[in-house]
Amino acid sequence: MMINFNRLQTLFCLVFLQYGCITLLPAQTQKVIDTDFSKGQLLNIQKIKYSDLVKFHGHSCDGLLEGMQALQVGLNVLYPNGIVDRTNTRVVSKSSPCLTDAANYLTGGRYQYNTFYVDNHISGMYIIQRIDNHKTVIVNRKENVKPKIIDMMGNQAIAKALSYTQLRKLKQLEDDYLKKLKRSNPQSNFTVEELVDYKWESQLKSSFVKTDIINKDVK
Repeated sequence: MMINFNRLQTLFCLVFLQYGCITLLPAQTQKVIDTDFSKGQLLNIQKIKYSDLVKFHGHSCDGLLEGMQALQVGLNVLYPNGIVDRTNTRVVSKSSPCLTDAANYLTGGRYQYNTFYVDNHISGMYIIQRIDNHKTVIVNRKENVKPKIIDMMGNQAIAKALSYTQLRKLKQLEDDYLKKLKRSNPQSNFTVEELVDYKWESQLKSSFVKTDIINKDVK
């Protein structure tokens, strides 16, 4: 019996695409450049994968991938060559643990060096600035991308008003949304707008609530 290897290869690729290669999509990878040692030169190009960000954050979730995709959309405007200079970028983030961790990891922004701070009063998810030329963008999620029930139940969870069963239901809703994000192009989920003459004014605060640990003891 003759085996049609081309047909088998096509079928394998389709199965792999559906079940195994989600983490290889461009929506979940970002090239960055850093210095090559503690006193080094700007030579070290690396590829950050979503799975790396998950290890830094502690778990995979819809907010974490939202953060990564939103940042990618904004950073692509600041660095059109596709390589983000993490020594030359600063960012303002909403206070979500997911969004702030994504911002720190992808941009290299640091609180102590005045290249990262948190402000819930910004009109977008992130404000990102390239330091050398001060080009600045604001990024936000498009309307009707995220199911409204997730934020509704999320607010109830922050208020500690959900039972264990309800929290599991919320997790399932977030996981389903995460799968949708993984299969989508970031450009279809987020908008980016340039801010002209934006002035970086750090609002250093430490009163934000770490919402992802509020219900850790609910049984």
